[in-house]
Amino acid sequence: MASDGAVSVRGDAEHPANWGRLCSKGSALADTLVPGEAGGRLLHPEIGGRRVTWDTALAEVATRFSDTIAKHGPDSVAFYVSGQLLTEDYYVANKLMKGFIGSANIDTNSRLCMASSVAGHKRGLGADAVPGTYADFETAKLVVLVGSNLAWCHPVLNQRLLAAKAEHGTRIVVVDPRRTASVDGADAHLALQAGTDSVLFNGLLVHLHGQGRMDAAFVADHAAGLDEALAAARADAPDIATVALRCKISEAEVAAFYAEVATTERVVTVYSQGVNQSSQGTDTVNAILNTHFLTGRIGRPGMGPFSVTGQPNAMGGREVGGLANQLAAHMGFTGDEVDRVRRFWTAPRVAEKPGLKAVDLFRAIEAGTVKAVWIMATNPAVSMPDAGRVRRALARCETVVVSDCVRDTDTGRLAHIRLPAAGWSEKDGTVTNSDRTVSRQRAFRPFEGEARPDWWILTQVARRMGFADGFGYESSADVFREHAALSAFENGGARAFDIGALAGIADAEFETLAPFPWPWRAGGQPEARLFAENRFFTGDGRARFVPVTTKPMPRSVPDGALLLNSGRLRDQWHTMTRTGLAPRLSAHAPEPCVDLHPADAAARGLAEGGLARIVTAAGEALARVYLTDAQGEGTAFLPMHWTDRFTEACVIGRLVDDEAVDPLSGQPDLKRMPATIHPYRPDWTAFLLTRRPVEPAHGGYWARRAVAGGHMIEMAGIGPVPREADADWLPGFEPDGAAIEFSDTARGGWRKAWLRDGRLEACLFVTADGRLPGRSWLAGLLAADGVEDGARGALLAGRAPGARADEGRIVCSCFSVGVTRLIAAIRDGGLTSVAEVGAALKAGTNCGSCVPELKEVLRHAHQREMA
Repeated sequence: MASDGAVSVRGDAEHPANWGRLCSKGSALADTLVPGEAGGRLLHPEIGGRRVTWDTALAEVATRFSDTIAKHGPDSVAFYVSGQLLTEDYYVANKLMKGFIGSANIDTNSRLCMASSVAGHKRGLGADAVPGTYADFETAKLVVLVGSNLAWCHPVLNQRLLAAKAEHGTRIVVVDPRRTASVDGADAHLALQAGTDSVLFNGLLVHLHGQGRMDAAFVADHAAGLDEALAAARADAPDIATVALRCKISEAEVAAFYAEVATTERVVTVYSQGVNQSSQGTDTVNAILNTHFLTGRIGRPGMGPFSVTGQPNAMGGREVGGLANQLAAHMGFTGDEVDRVRRFWTAPRVAEKPGLKAVDLFRAIEAGTVKAVWIMATNPAVSMPDAGRVRRALARCETVVVSDCVRDTDTGRLAHIRLPAAGWSEKDGTVTNSDRTVSRQRAFRPFEGEARPDWWILTQVARRMGFADGFGYESSADVFREHAALSAFENGGARAFDIGALAGIADAEFETLAPFPWPWRAGGQPEARLFAENRFFTGDGRARFVPVTTKPMPRSVPDGALLLNSGRLRDQWHTMTRTGLAPRLSAHAPEPCVDLHPADAAARGLAEGGLARIVTAAGEALARVYLTDAQGEGTAFLPMHWTDRFTEACVIGRLVDDEAVDPLSGQPDLKRMPATIHPYRPDWTAFLLTRRPVEPAHGGYWARRAVAGGHMIEMAGIGPVPREADADWLPGFEPDGAAIEFSDTARGGWRKAWLRDGRLEACLFVTADGRLPGRSWLAGLLAADGVEDGARGALLAGRAPGARADEGRIVCSCFSVGVTRLIAAIRDGGLTSVAEVGAALKAGTNCGSCVPELKEVLRHAHQREMA
């Protein structure tokens, strides 16, 4: 941070997770640090929308929760927390709820992304622990990506994998219904039917056994349950022909994949949300683990199952016990474990049974059995399935407390009490990544406004509830020491998670603590690799084969319906509360788009760039149409990020019901929702450029994105063309300055621009014939110091005077390189490769997530030249 407060971001070249490389979101972090209310920060405590002091807010939270517990018991209150919290925040929240309030009604949004991996690991490995390290991606001979778009969701890790491929010839196989960006660097792609991953891996288990690929010594000495698992696999997937038929891929593809796995010793199987977010996710995880147990490919370099996490600190939250079915520090709810935690915490009423998992929790809020809920650093009104139910539940709840660094979220609008939490750059503590590496997160900016760390807020409430003796923390280091001590308490190697070596760490040592993997037991060294000695965290130390039977589709599919999938985009994060502030992160995908196969679109009268209405049994949405043969026929894909703050009707949570849930993990099935899709044909279209955010109220389509200097809002609607006099359609839009306008009665449209002190304040273009000018030049004027005299006359035409290059749609967000500039450089410079494009424009040289698209641009540019 510079002396004037300006922030620049670069990767830590010494950190073992990324060796200095950043993804597009990491590179743009400084862009999200918009100060004050302009950046959407929640700066002060509020009750009922009114600013209050911290003392007043903390006392109100403590009183409401204490009174509710006194009247209705400890299970009448709940916390819903997040993988965006630091481990220290998580620890205090878990301790307060489970140790002192006496309920296990604390769950986390990790339930939506990692719960099935947790359940599968605990069944197979005996612990919620990833066996290997990121270095295994570089030493493996074969890496299988299952339900993981690593190129977009973990781009830095993907670059490590591609570098290993280039240097060592590492083979990559992608198992995914979609042809994602990850397929670009792969040697094979199995585009199987959604929900059939367990069939594929059951068949692999049968094949490996039949081909004599079993590590007999490992299975005999270190595993249990093979006969039952093998019998279930044979019943489910007896041969290659059956697997091909059920997965809807060719027998040749299945045979080639099985042969490659069978003959390759060093195999890493990477899995993520395509596996987890399923009503049979736990079983699929165990089907994958079974194949590694059979071959003994675990606990050694370059091999093993590898769950890549979906959030920055999902692992840290699980270490402290942040899920409702965990107690603390990898302990559950047996009598011995409850007694152990009670003694360590000197806690008055430790929870003795699991609490409500996320779906059941919000149902209980709706039913009125949970009467007070505290939501921290997450946005369940968007991210939960059946988001309509969640919103109704919160609207009825007697007490809703929201701690967040952002003031105006879909969930925050339903809060009675809002508490300003510290954000990135202000927070201090630890996080844990996918390979169990614990890292320090250090603050480098002062708290903005009255923001405070979550652990501090929780500590202050705990004290006001009468629990001061258990919450004497004065720093994040205090919390970390206790967390480390609990991990080692009466452990003796029985529990995987143990960082007891750091229980006595001094404040100065905590400040300089280097990244380390757990376990790090007292008197020992950090252990990067688990199970190297073939001992697992089960009662008898053996790995557990688990019988898996593939379940049928959890929902009926009506005639003409498509299976709706959802997931992440390259440049956005969760519900865009922070990434939505960065213009360069919004430029690649400026509006919500539904991806469709051209054949499915043609059958439904849908055209590229048109609008579509998506209807499911749970709700409706409007989105732009994007045609691609990367999307399999019979399926559709809609990103998860949009909220009511950014669009009229495209919250994915409103489209997916909460009826299909994994019975073991409680994780909802988010990727197979039947949907009908048909055209939305507007009578008029428009766009608005403005310095302040606006949420149109015309009842049709709109989508907002950040641009330099302000906001771009695309609109479309049914009915008469709105006029400026129709003030209700743009609530709060009151631009300053002198106006110039033009009315085009022949085309049924009009245009207007507002200038103040020579600068463009806003412009609004409306038309009934669908023809509107490009946006780039006009958007650039918002960020300009002023509008030149020669440009004023061109404002309402929407075209720059004279020849001026337009960047076009952004392809490389890290360096803001658009498709128009790319094509010009390819043409004028004779560029023929991604490397040459990178040398000329830098595109693709940072996180690499745009490389597949750069290849597409190169291919199309050369095809046009040849034509």
